[in-house]
Amino acid sequence: MDVRRVYGSSDGSGEEPAPRPDHVYAELLGGPLDGLLLDVTGWSVVQRVEGALLITDKGLYGPGGRAFYAPVEDDIEGPFLWHGDTP
Repeated sequence: MDVRRVYGSSDGSGEEPAPRPDHVYAELLGGPLDGLLLDVTGWSVVQRVEGALLITDKGLYGPGGRAFYAPVEDDIEGPFLWHGDTP
């Protein structure tokens, strides 16, 4: 069985934690974090619309760089799409 992985809060093993049934997740599509889930539990509508700059070592700017993900405007409940990297 393929277990989906959640961005952030790694336990140090190099593996991202598994999703929890009592949380809400947005799938990250494209870019360096493609396929991971982002925990958006408790996020407001405004926070969901604005998206997130997520720290990643896998992006264009290497360690400390960030990847910008945000939902499609008319589907804030859907996946977060990659919009590029920033230092």
